[in-house]
Order: sequence, then structure tokens, then C-alpha cells
Amino acid sequence: MSQFDIIPPETIKSGDATDAYFDRTVETLEYADRNPQVVAEITADQFPTGEFELLAGVKDAAHLLEGLPIDVDALPEGTLFDGGPVFQIEGNYLDFARYETALLGFLSHASGIATNALRARRAAPDSLVLSFGTRHVHPSIAAVVERSALLADLDGISHVAAGELIGHEAGGTMPHSLMICFGKGNQEAAWRAFDEAVNETVPRVTLCDTYSDEVDEVLRAANALGESLESVRLDTTSSRRGDFRHIAREVRWELEANGHEEIDIFASGGITPKTIQELRDVVDGFGVGGYVSNADPIDFALDIVEVEGEPAAKRGKLSGRKQAYRTADGGHYVGLATHDGPADGEALLTPLIRDGEIVHDFDLDTARERAVTEAKRTEFTP
Repeated sequence: MSQFDIIPPETIKSGDATDAYFDRTVETLEYADRNPQVVAEITADQFPTGEFELLAGVKDAAHLLEGLPIDVDALPEGTLFDGGPVFQIEGNYLDFARYETALLGFLSHASGIATNALRARRAAPDSLVLSFGTRHVHPSIAAVVERSALLADLDGISHVAAGELIGHEAGGTMPHSLMICFGKGNQEAAWRAFDEAVNETVPRVTLCDTYSDEVDEVLRAANALGESLESVRLDTTSSRRGDFRHIAREVRWELEANGHEEIDIFASGGITPKTIQELRDVVDGFGVGGYVSNADPIDFALDIVEVEGEPAAKRGKLSGRKQAYRTADGGHYVGLATHDGPADGEALLTPLIRDGEIVHDFDLDTARERAVTEAKRTEFTP
């Protein structure tokens, strides 16, 4: 028995991370000697609704299906979608049936996180926005959270192991526990010790709300660290927060009044796109936690839409192989693949796997740039 309740990668890759009814399906089809050639599509909504979501998790999904005798088309990571397929599989059904559970999980969870991260990003396009939420999720998916946040163009992450896994260095300064270890009234000792101990490449950002009024601690930190202080972080507990905007404005005022115009203000704790929009003119940066990490997964479903070359679908789903298009005005159009798309439409479903081989490169920076471009093109709003 495993020490932690974590499904190992080899179990996922083998197809055993599945729902039991897929095992029953395989057993039944094999008994009946039936294994049709099908086209299956993954969708959230059948028709465009006007509400875009950001696709993530494609890299993991591709590696899950790699080596299977199937072809796959998909929207590239970082594409905004609004109805219609994001993933399309062609092959004999038994070759991929048991992978549906893990496949949907890879796409659903990452896309939900990325979509909320993009909402936070778009709430303040010119501000520093960092991912602070991995403490709210099972540690086995920390890298999923951080990669999805970066894909949505957040500026940084906090989880060390996740950063090592995805090739992006984690950042961070100090928690309240550091301040408390030095004791009430000794905030200056904590700030100075941090300044003396931590590598000079780490920004000097002091936490300024542990024991006393935010303005008091901010000015004390500015006096204690002088020119080395880059930012002050306000993480005031919600029960003591009151009018947080007023607190931030007061801190800004007193910093400027005391000759510290160069010191930035960073806010964290319960931050949402609404909070960011309310504070972005007085706060320079934000740490977004649970809003991103705890995002609801996108409700994707996988459905067979073609059997042996003929359209097929369950009630309520649209039969036939489809294509999704981005139109020149930023719109999203879904149509049958056998029909012509919009004259100004760019086909979004592109080759991902051919006969089991991945034919697409996964580069996080490229996906990130795509998400930024798509957000502007579609006028994505929080």
C-alpha cells in the first residue's frame, strides 16, 4: 500500500486510472467481438455560448495517449474556446476506451485553473500577478496548478517542486510564521535577519500586518531596510481587513509623504478579479491563491460522434466530425468538418497525434503568448 493516496504515473499511463464501467465495456465488446472504428470528441458545450474558456492540459493528455494506434487532433494549449470540440480522436474504440477518465481529468482540471488565472490576469493586465494557491490543493497536482497559471500569463509561481518539474523557478519571501518566531515588537529584527540571510537576488518584500497597524509596520520596514526594500506585502486577515482599499490608499499616501515613493505595495489573501479591479490603481501587485488553485474543473465530456464513417451520437449531442474556427472578429464558430467554414475562419483543431506518435511541440512560452493574443482577440474579460 502506498504511503500517500496518489495514483502513480505508470498506472495512469497503463489505462488503469479509469472508471469501472469502462472495464465492463471493454469486457463486453471483446466478448461480442465488436471494435468499431469511431471518431470521438471532447466538448464542454455543443454550441457557442459567448463565454470563453482557456484550454490547458493538452501536453499531459497527449503523453497519456502516446503510443496508441490512434490519430488525435486538438486545439493548441492556450487557445480560448467557446463550444464545440477541443479534442478529437479517431481509431478503434477499444484502443482508447479505458483512457477516457484520465483524459478528461487532465483537460478539465487544468483548463479550469487556467481559465480563472486568465480572469485574474485580465483584471489588471499591467500589474504583477503571482500564483499563491498550491497550499489549497493536493501536492500531487501542484505542478498542474503552477503550469496552468503560467500558461494564463501569470508572472510567477510559489511552489518549489512544481517549479523544478516545469522548469520555472519559484519565488517568495516571508510568511507570518517568520515574523511570529521573532516575537511581538521585534518586526525589525525579523526583516533585518531576512535581508542579511537570503540571497540578494530575492526581492526584499516585507510582510507588514502581523502585529500592528499596516501603516505603522510599513513605515517601520522602510526605515529598517532603507533602499534595499522593494515592496511591502499586505495580507491582512479578512476579519480585520475592513475597507481594504482604504488601507492600501492610506499606506500609499504615507509612503509618499515620508519619501518612499519607490516602494511598491503587494496585496494577497482572498484576492479575486473583483478585488484586483478595485485595487489595481493603488496596489502594484497581487498574490492570487484559492481563486486560481480551487477553480472548478471545466465540465468536459467525451462522446462518439461517428461510427464506421457514419454520423452517430447520443440524444442531446451533435453527430458528425466537426471543426472549430476563430473568425477575424475574434468569434468562435463550430461546423461540420465536411462543410466549408467561415471565409475568414482559422481552423483550430490541428494534428496532435498520428498513429500513436506526438506530432506537436509543447512549449510553455509559446502557449502563454497564444493565450495573451487570444484574450485580446476575443476581448476576454474577468
